Amino acid sequence: MGDWRTDRIGSARRGENPTVLARMPSGFAVIGDVQWLPGYCVLLADGPEIGGLSDLPRDKRLEFLGSMAELSRAVEIACDELYDGFRRVNVEILGNTDPYLHAHVWARYEWEPAELIGKPVWLYPSEHWSDPATALGPDHDTLRAAIVRHLSEPI
Repeated sequence: MGDWRTDRIGSARRGENPTVLARMPSGFAVIGDVQWLPGYCVLLADGPEIGGLSDLPRDKRLEFLGSMAELSRAVEIACDELYDGFRRVNVEILGNTDPYLHAHVWARYEWEPAELIGKPVWLYPSEHWSDPATALGPDHDTLRAAIVRHLSEPI
């Protein structure tokens, strides 16, 4: 078994991806490897051959977008419950780096630096992606449980 990070979708299918929160109708809800903005999650489309949203037939596009909305809602409720200064959730489908369809769900906070609070998270310094202080770990178990709980609630 290789590193699950090299095949995030395949490892999720095999039950080997430790970041999986839930199986969604269109893929997998996963919590981000980093949590400098607590609540960061990603929706992975089930199929690495899916390069982008337009590669899906209409019914599957709507299914993916519906799953994305459900994950966003769960993150919003969980972060509002758990963290002071929660503002909103930002959702992005970019496709600039990874060649498979996925959507980023970012919780945003009032306590973010003034020069970044109204801008895309990608403008944060690159060190945030590798800072051990904000890496996903056991201290995020309560957050994980809250997101999973809200994913399982009827809308």
